[in-house]
Amino acid sequence: MADGKDEKKGILLETGTNEFEIIEFNIGAVNYGINVAKVREVITRVPVTTMPEAHPYVDGLFTLRGKAIPLVNMARCLNLQTADELQNIIVTEINNYDIGFLVGSVYRIHRISWKNMEPAPNVGDGSRVVGIIKMEDRLVLLLDFETIIAEINPEINQKLTTVSEATQDAKTRRGTAHIVIAEDSKMLRELLVTTLHEAGYKFIRDFGNGQDAWEYLQDLARKNGPIENHVRIIISDVEMPKMDGHRLLKLVREDSRLGEVPLVLFSSLISEEMKRKGESLGASGQVSKPEINQLIDLLDTLVFGEPLHDTIKEN
Repeated sequence: MADGKDEKKGILLETGTNEFEIIEFNIGAVNYGINVAKVREVITRVPVTTMPEAHPYVDGLFTLRGKAIPLVNMARCLNLQTADELQNIIVTEINNYDIGFLVGSVYRIHRISWKNMEPAPNVGDGSRVVGIIKMEDRLVLLLDFETIIAEINPEINQKLTTVSEATQDAKTRRGTAHIVIAEDSKMLRELLVTTLHEAGYKFIRDFGNGQDAWEYLQDLARKNGPIENHVRIIISDVEMPKMDGHRLLKLVREDSRLGEVPLVLFSSLISEEMKRKGESLGASGQVSKPEINQLIDLLDTLVFGEPLHDTIKEN
């Protein structure tokens, strides 16, 4: 995996290519992928300390460089029966949360264009697959790790649904702003829209990938009148099938009609390196999931010039 670190560094320095890298791994007969940008390292399976009343997916805690990290058994999480021993741990940092995933074999790094990744078919609310990558002789399923973590750690959902209280006047003002959202995780997209509605942002169009959002923005740009009459702000994830958030940002900034529309990146991948990448492309702001109050304050500031909240309110 050493060569992969150099490849990872290289792609993170590029801007707006609509490409990303995955680490391919298996659980039994099924091959999966995870974005390299989420991965800290891959280690051989180590002993764990079991925890009373832990989530059913969690085998326990393991120690890495003095830090206790929860270990998710991916076969159990995905309800897969496998005779193969799960012998590797993919150590990740997602949503500022360190967590390990117990998997089978870890293969190689692939460089993929987001346009070549198809959105997962709608096979039910329980699906944890956000995209499908077609290789020459197999399919690789890209998993929704954010949703898996949110199931295990309720604090994630709480942060996404705990909003600052605002006056009715503030909610009325927010209700005039047309927001476009691009977010591939169905669960997180629905939570985000619901929470923004609660805060007063009622005029929202949401899409499961950057390509669909871009086509909608192009339709808005062709309408008569100032663009702010049709869209006031765009919120985008970074990881998405068809077109990622960085590519969407690049296209928006290069478009003479849309170029001044604020675009905020709301992602689990807002590291220092990714912040620099977003800034170089012209992001109006970047917020790490699941910090919804930071996002709402930023939306208020970009649209109205100041935050509009008073106190904290839980949905």
